[in-house]
Amino acid sequence: MTRHTIRKHIFSMLFRVEFHDSDELQSQDELYMDSIEKITDKEREYMETKTNKIIEKLPELDARLEAASEGWKISRMGKVELTILRLALYEILFDEEIPTNVAIDEAVELAKTYGGDTAPAFVNGVLAKVV
Repeated sequence: MTRHTIRKHIFSMLFRVEFHDSDELQSQDELYMDSIEKITDKEREYMETKTNKIIEKLPELDARLEAASEGWKISRMGKVELTILRLALYEILFDEEIPTNVAIDEAVELAKTYGGDTAPAFVNGVLAKVV
């Protein structure tokens, strides 16, 4: 599985945070993981671990995002864009394996795929201010 595909799965798992209680997330993640064909144990562990680490950092990530997105409160952002920003910001700040420019490029690509027409520019602009 490519890193891009893994990132898409992490995005999907992270997106669920907005719609499920924290005590439901683990079972939701297990159901999601079981639905992925041809996933290795190593890939599964990586996705679960990274998703959980991002969830742990949500208050810090959200505070930084809100500070960088002038005029946009977290509560006003689209859930897709917010999830993409959280994932990318985590990679920029805490994942030493992923270069900043790759995190931003991947976030813009996710925004093109899952977000609205203005999502790629919004995601790119917010991340540029953070960096």
